[in-house]
Amino acid sequence: MREDWLARWVVSLKPSGIRKFFDIAATMDDVISLGIGEPDFDTPQHIVEAGCRSLQEGKTHYTSNHGLLELRQTLAAHMDKHYGLEFDPHTQAMITVGVSEALYLAFTAIINPGDEVIVPNPCFVSYQAEVQMAGGIPVPVPTFAEHNFDLEPDLIEKAITPKTKAIIFSNPCNPTGAVASYESLERVAQLAVKYNLVVVADEVYDRLVYGGHKHICFANFPRMKEHTVLLGGFSKAYAMTGWRIGFALAPAPILEMMVRIHQYSIMSAPTVSQVAAIEALRHGEEFVQEMREEYDRRRRLIVGGFNSLGLPTFEPKGAFYAFPDIRSTGLDDDTFCERLLYEAKVAMVPGSAFGPAGAGYVRASYATSYEKIEQALERIGGFLKNHHV
Repeated sequence: MREDWLARWVVSLKPSGIRKFFDIAATMDDVISLGIGEPDFDTPQHIVEAGCRSLQEGKTHYTSNHGLLELRQTLAAHMDKHYGLEFDPHTQAMITVGVSEALYLAFTAIINPGDEVIVPNPCFVSYQAEVQMAGGIPVPVPTFAEHNFDLEPDLIEKAITPKTKAIIFSNPCNPTGAVASYESLERVAQLAVKYNLVVVADEVYDRLVYGGHKHICFANFPRMKEHTVLLGGFSKAYAMTGWRIGFALAPAPILEMMVRIHQYSIMSAPTVSQVAAIEALRHGEEFVQEMREEYDRRRRLIVGGFNSLGLPTFEPKGAFYAFPDIRSTGLDDDTFCERLLYEAKVAMVPGSAFGPAGAGYVRASYATSYEKIEQALERIGGFLKNHHV
C-alpha cells in the first residue's frame, strides 16, 4: 500500500469520542449505558405500520431529490403550526438521510477552502469534523456552566474575522442539554446581519424542552429566514433513529446547492422512511408529549442524583442529556469515564469529546429507563466512595 493512498484530511479527523466508549461497552456484560443519545422508546406502531403499508403498496422506488412533495408540504405545515414560519416546500425544503447528512450538505454548499466557522462548544462531535470535511476551519468559542452553557454573543463577535462564513450551534444543545436564552439568540441574529453570516441552526431536539419552556426557532428572528439553514429530523422526537430521516429548510439559493450535492452523493432519502415521517408529523403528537413527560421525570432523577453525589450538575432544560462536573474527583474526564466503565460498568462520554470547553465534565444520556438510571447512580456512588471522593 502506498503511503499517499489515504487522503491527508481524512487521516487528520479524530475518531468520535462517543463511539469509543460505546464500542468498549458493547463487548462487556451488565453495562448500563448512559452514553448514546438514542431514545429507548420504539417507533410508535402506527408510524411503523405506515412504513410497512408503503412497502406492500409498491412504494419502493426513488423519490424526487428534494424528497416526497407530500412530506415537504406536511413539514411546511408543521413549521407554520408550531412556529408561524412559512417555507416554500418546492424551493426551501429538502429531505435528507438523517440530520447528519443535512449538516454535511449545508457546510459543503457554503464553505470554500479556508472559510472559518464559529463553533460554540461543548457541541455535538460532528460539527468541527464536518467543517473540516468541507475544507473549512472550525473556530471554537466556549460556553460556561456558570452561564447555564448559554451562547456567548460577545465571545462569538470577538472570534469573527474577514474569513468567517458561518456560525453553527444546536438548540437545545447536545451535549449539555442547555436551552439558549431569547437574549443570546437575538444577539447572534444581530451578528449574522451585521457581518453577513450564515447560521446553521441544528434544532433536532426542538420538541424536547422541559419546565414550561417553549422552543425558540432561530429562523423566527428578524431577517433570519434569509440567513439560516435550519436542520431538524425525526430521530429524537419520534424515536426514529434507525429510519435515518431528517430535513433542511434554507433560503432557496443555498438549498438548491445542497440538493445538487445530495443528488450526486445520495440521490434521495429512503422512500419508506419518508412515508413514515409523514405519518409521524400528522399523527405523532400524542407520542411526543408522552415521551417528553417521561424524559422530564428521568431528567429530574439524574440531575438530582448527580448533585447529591457531589457532582455539580446544572439543570438542563432540553434534549436528554445531563452534563455533570467531575473535576472534584481529581480525574480528567477521559480517565473518569474509562475507570467508571471498567470498575462500575456504567458508560458515559468524556466532555472533552465535545470540544475544549467540555474538559472536566461528562455527558450522561437519560434516554434510558428510570430504573436503569437509579441503578447507574448507585454504581456511580459506589465508584466515588471507592475513590474517596
